Amino acid sequence: MYLFFAQVAQRPPMTANLILIILIFIIFYFLIIKPQKQKQIEHQKMTQSLKKNDEVITIGGIHGTVINVKDDTAILRIADNVKIEIQKNAIAGLKKSKPEVSEETMEAKT
Repeated sequence: MYLFFAQVAQRPPMTANLILIILIFIIFYFLIIKPQKQKQIEHQKMTQSLKKNDEVITIGGIHGTVINVKDDTAILRIADNVKIEIQKNAIAGLKKSKPEVSEETMEAKT
């Protein structure tokens, strides 16, 4: 009987385990779940704001220019006389425009 009480006394309290599990979940939420949700919302806003003549890159790596935007799809021109229709969610992002370099800055560099 004394052995039973000795074993019960050595166990850590249940609240310590519960606090540890909650702490792990909070860390998991802020490091993984929340940033992924923000990224998903930004991607959804980007696909909803697509307009004609936007230069985009698809998930497959195809670079093209938006010609027409429909409800769920967009038509891209990827070369002369080559057009494809893709799902909006297959667009990875907009191309970053290169900053224009004026002749004055080019002369200053040389």
